[in-house]
Amino acid sequence: MTQPASPARGWFITIEGPEGAGKTTQAARLEAWLRRAGSPVVRTREPGGTRLGEQIRDLLLGGAAASTRIDPLADALLFNAARRQLVAEVIRPALDAGTTVVCARFADSTLAYQGYGSGLDLGTLRSLETVATDGLRPDVTILLDLPVEVGLARKTETIDQTRFETDFDIDFHRRVRDGFIALAAAEPGRFAVVDAARPEEAVWSAIEVAVGRVVGPPDAPSEPDRPVVRIQG
Repeated sequence: MTQPASPARGWFITIEGPEGAGKTTQAARLEAWLRRAGSPVVRTREPGGTRLGEQIRDLLLGGAAASTRIDPLADALLFNAARRQLVAEVIRPALDAGTTVVCARFADSTLAYQGYGSGLDLGTLRSLETVATDGLRPDVTILLDLPVEVGLARKTETIDQTRFETDFDIDFHRRVRDGFIALAAAEPGRFAVVDAARPEEAVWSAIEVAVGRVVGPPDAPSEPDRPVVRIQG
């Protein structure tokens, strides 16, 4: 295994995708791979990752949300509030210390779910994102893509369903998936699209290749030029 380069600022890697794509599982594998390669790494998630963020997560996804219809803009504001705290408390300090951050979901999820899925204006959402993140963008984003029927079927077999699986129809989830694909097509230098309908080991192998292109060999330049990670079929 090639040891990742150590940039002056840590690498910021996000994992995105529709429901049931395996983001949490693959984020954990990526964290372990980076640690074995000798890279300091922090793994976190959205919404969550901080005390405030976890409270907002429960409000958005847990028991209170199950009985309350949340307006899409209120959704977006709450997700960005959790995001702001995560950036300020966890992500930015880690990156500044030269630590790689692996985050399951980030700002692209708000664009896909509240934008493409619920129909909010993308310009408004991008403005909220800029405020919440101070313009922080991932170095590479792994998009785990799969048919929504496959992903939702996986989630029915678990106990961690959220209102996004139980309260939103199949057309909503198709719009979300289409939104992720549109975002990836618009930024092929940042996104790597991986077929998440394949077995877990095959998905991980594709992620390993995509991230390896970014972190590079030990003698790679210390400060990352914008990574070139092509969309995979």
